[in-house]
Amino acid sequence: MTMKRVVTPELLDGDALSPQEIAIGLDDLRMLNRRFGGVRAMSSLLRRVAQKRGLREILWLDVGGASGYVVTDVQQALANSGITLHPVILDRAASHLGGAWPSICGDAMALPFRNASFDVVSCSLFAHHLEPEELTTFAQEALRVARHALLIDDLVRHPLHFALAIAGRAIYRSRLTRHDAPASVRRAYTVDEMHAILQPTQAALEFTRSFLFRMGAVAWNENGA
Repeated sequence: MTMKRVVTPELLDGDALSPQEIAIGLDDLRMLNRRFGGVRAMSSLLRRVAQKRGLREILWLDVGGASGYVVTDVQQALANSGITLHPVILDRAASHLGGAWPSICGDAMALPFRNASFDVVSCSLFAHHLEPEELTTFAQEALRVARHALLIDDLVRHPLHFALAIAGRAIYRSRLTRHDAPASVRRAYTVDEMHAILQPTQAALEFTRSFLFRMGAVAWNENGA
């Protein structure tokens, strides 16, 4: 089954939302990540890097990390793993930032960090917001900043996934999510498309598929091997 990629602006990306609307929308995203595999996927990707590169501590930049809900939940999931995480969150919208983690407002296309500043750069449910050329640029920037790898946790575009996102409107609290969840599926990439987009980085690529149309990608920085 195929489904054409369609770019529809997502409401949570807007700059004219009230703090309450943003908070409720981010709460919905946290619920979706917890229930439908996002936390599990990112935890697995971080474990993979730790095992392959022999790391016990990971200095981790989460791009598009908003209020830090993914970082918080992954930190809890890995609490007994023997891996210590040191997260920093970057988001373009200052109104999205908050919480207990170090955070910075910045541009994913021009990360405001020196080369090899972090062990890992990641993004969760962010990659589909970028067009292919932008996503390639972001990946190149992430690999400049990451000693070991870029980790991407995102949706897979599929007609059944789109139908599930529509049906899920019954459990979303926010009007933003009722619009954005189906829009996210429509603008998401397939694994083959993501592979083609990341190939120009010349990184070694690994992909995983997980529960309910989720993909995980690791782009290895071979200079950090």
